[in-house]
Amino acid sequence: MALVDSFIADLDELDVLSDDVHGKADMDDFDNISKLQKSRRLKFPELDSLVNHPVDYARVVKKIGNETDLTLVDLQELLPSAIIMVVSVTASTTSGKPLPEDVLQRTLEACDRTLALDSSKKKVVDFVESRMSTIAPNLCGVVGSAVAAKLMCCAGGLSLLANMPADNVRSLGGKRKNLAGFSTANALRFCYIEETDVYQSTPPSLRVKVCRILANKAILAARMDLSKAGMFNFKEEICKKMEKLQELPPARLPKPLPVPDFRSKKQRGGVRHRKRKDLYQVTEAQKLRNRVKFGLPEESSLGDGLGVGYGMLGQAGSGKLLVSARQNKKKAKIYKVKSYGGSGAAARSGLMSSSFAFTPAQGIELSNPQAYTDGTQSAYFSETGTFSKIKRQKSVFGV
Repeated sequence: MALVDSFIADLDELDVLSDDVHGKADMDDFDNISKLQKSRRLKFPELDSLVNHPVDYARVVKKIGNETDLTLVDLQELLPSAIIMVVSVTASTTSGKPLPEDVLQRTLEACDRTLALDSSKKKVVDFVESRMSTIAPNLCGVVGSAVAAKLMCCAGGLSLLANMPADNVRSLGGKRKNLAGFSTANALRFCYIEETDVYQSTPPSLRVKVCRILANKAILAARMDLSKAGMFNFKEEICKKMEKLQELPPARLPKPLPVPDFRSKKQRGGVRHRKRKDLYQVTEAQKLRNRVKFGLPEESSLGDGLGVGYGMLGQAGSGKLLVSARQNKKKAKIYKVKSYGGSGAAARSGLMSSSFAFTPAQGIELSNPQAYTDGTQSAYFSETGTFSKIKRQKSVFGV
């Protein structure tokens, strides 16, 4: 009786239908009646898993009765075609037996009572729907009068609906979709929020977000109506959020290059910067030339202080006899590569050989074996050698 009493507390005009609801049965016994039907259905035990909704189950049970051949029963007005085919195939292989007459009579009475309760519930919902603009104007403005009436009937009244979390409102009126033996992991559920005009006009990709927004605003509107806080335009806020969700993302424009900065920036580190600093750093000779000894005139290029001054460069008493050469890492690296990186013969090319050659004309001759390979010594076949040009002697006859 909790549902009827909560409605009477919300609206006194429900006394017109209170006798009808009390005379049929309590709305809270709806699940008990469906369990009674399933427990008494010894003839077709698989039917409760094929038809999930209690009202549809009661209609199918009443339509079948004690018939064994379901091909003779017309279920087109009660179930979808796919479910009818599955029910017919399952009934042909079921292990159930025909019900006795007394069990069949009690089952049909339970079916009639379930259908009567469903009819009474529809009368209550229709009556509340006609008075929703007075009971909950804010809730009616968010989801509509028909959906607002169904939410109130399912929750048990306006006060219970206002105290309900928004996530629970999204599942009110959910009717599990029968997938005819397929996996129920991702089975779809349909609730009262999905019957609103706002939800139906939303693209499928955004319906989950819109359903969450509608549930939140519906709870907020129900609390405003319960506290009689006045009228609020929640529908306009929902429409603005929907338009915001459906807006296209901004187009990606070509990114312009930054304005060039001609001012030199400070570079305090880095390998390239250190190398560049080494190339242009002040040498020791330049440092001495920039210094002047106190009390002594500096030497200049033209004399008598004319021309370029040399400062302390070359002066006695400067403290340095020679200007120390700056260590050049690059030259040291190149020398190391030339010394150890190449072949031994190429590194020693051009050096003197240690072999001696004694000739009667020239004495000791130091030969260089590498010189013959590069063609620097070709005296053996040279133009001035005596081998290629033999000096002709004068004959006795003067020829």
